[in-house]
Amino acid sequence: MRTVLITGASGFIGRQCLPILAANGYAVQAVSRFPIPEVELPGVTWNEGSLLEPGFTTRLINRLQPDYLLHLAWYPASPGKFWSAPDNLRWVTTSLELFDAFRERGGKRLVAAGSCAEYGLIEGECDEDKAQLLPTTLYGVSKHCVGNVLHAWSQQTHLSSAWARIFQLYGPAENPARVIPYVVRSLLRNQPAGCSQGTQIVDFLYAEDAASALIALLDSDVQGPVNVGSGKPLPLRTILEEVGTQTGRPHLIRFGERDSVHHVGGIWANTTKLIENTPWKQRYALTEGIAKTIAWWKRDLGLDHGV
Repeated sequence: MRTVLITGASGFIGRQCLPILAANGYAVQAVSRFPIPEVELPGVTWNEGSLLEPGFTTRLINRLQPDYLLHLAWYPASPGKFWSAPDNLRWVTTSLELFDAFRERGGKRLVAAGSCAEYGLIEGECDEDKAQLLPTTLYGVSKHCVGNVLHAWSQQTHLSSAWARIFQLYGPAENPARVIPYVVRSLLRNQPAGCSQGTQIVDFLYAEDAASALIALLDSDVQGPVNVGSGKPLPLRTILEEVGTQTGRPHLIRFGERDSVHHVGGIWANTTKLIENTPWKQRYALTEGIAKTIAWWKRDLGLDHGV
């Protein structure tokens, strides 16, 4: 059986990856800095610890000797904080140490999470092999640095690897301060949700679809950067209006009450490389993804009996 080590396993994307990896026949070794979850998942073994602890990554790799590596761990994507957090630099060093230890112990294939923030100042559709990369934040620069080093080093050592540039995601268990869960939770509580005008263009993908894309990459031989997104540009307003429609409380969304932290333009993924080189297909359309997200937050807020 193939053994895979997944970092950031208890995070927003990581928890969606676990059942898919197990269903695909992997013996899953999950690592998280948080206490091990009480609920057992067949095929998943938990390892508690911080990758930032000196020597931890090498000890972990030497002990588990995984065949595959799915590296998702990074500084938490807390709104307003992760863009400039000094810990981004620590994650650059830690990630490269992890990759080196993995290769030294005979690892076969790794996939790591990059970000659409690597595209920075450009607007419009992003082609991972053609678009100019001009990241403007420490987070974006740090991710881009790791992706560049991984690609060059993989070519030099013949290590099979892919760098997944992930666009905006939404779904269950997302940080409640982020825009979609903020609006969902507000409306479910019958409270107003102050928003921007929502004119900015976004590319949102349901988190489970992102997880299945990462595992499709892990099972492939695609090399280098690969966009992971819906490839469907929409105004943020359209997405939030869908939340309003499905909760039956569109009047509670107060568009224009807040200033947008983004400019009016936006970026979206060209997903040709992902679709043509893996069997991945987006499973959840926006309406279904929003419905599943609302249902999850209903349960979390104890509102299963009705809105």
